Amino acid sequence: MDDGLWARIGPLLPSWPEKAPGPRPVADRHCLQGILYVLCNGIAWQLLPLELGFGSGQTCRRGLERWQRAGVVDQLHRILPAELKAAGRLDWSRARVDGSHTRAKRGGLRRRSVAGRPAEDGQQTPTGSRHHLICDGRGTPLKVIMTAANVNDVTQTLALVDGIPPVAGRPGRPRRHPEALLGDQDYDSHANRDEPRKRRILPVISRKGAPNIQGRGKPRNVVEQTFALLR
Repeated sequence: MDDGLWARIGPLLPSWPEKAPGPRPVADRHCLQGILYVLCNGIAWQLLPLELGFGSGQTCRRGLERWQRAGVVDQLHRILPAELKAAGRLDWSRARVDGSHTRAKRGGLRRRSVAGRPAEDGQQTPTGSRHHLICDGRGTPLKVIMTAANVNDVTQTLALVDGIPPVAGRPGRPRRHPEALLGDQDYDSHANRDEPRKRRILPVISRKGAPNIQGRGKPRNVVEQTFALLR
């Protein structure tokens, strides 16, 4: 992690409680580097190599939980988009919504019960979780929602749109909404067309049975690259 990024994140981190139980904490910067190492490499916390000097996986995980409770992620999500906007690196001409399923560690499917009765053959639902994302035209994530794996993407569209935080960075009123909203057939519904229009957003959503937005090249590639970084 370079000095420029740390200069933005460091002042947001709360100090570690003096009488906190558990392992003696390492410096916040080293703790954050350990968190990034685990997330970027997709390893379990207990597999974080101690020789890197980032502390144990348990220490890093406790640090992450403490920072999340203190609202550090929300603060950072306001600061960085504002800087991108000030530099002209946010594309408000369009936003893309999409979803991605993350399987549980054990994988597979689990049976879904209906009104307390066991499901019949074929009535199964995937385990794990699902990430619902809205990003700008350059792929910068504006809002992410995590739900159970069986939650349909269409139900989260307005929550994503309305969940975009106000982005400052330039003179004038902070901006919250893109000019257009792109989505594939999974987002085809009357509400997902009517409600964005009420917010002065042009819905560009593929209709069921028509060619899907997935085949439109760049918009799809942008959101897939963003999901790859989030994973």
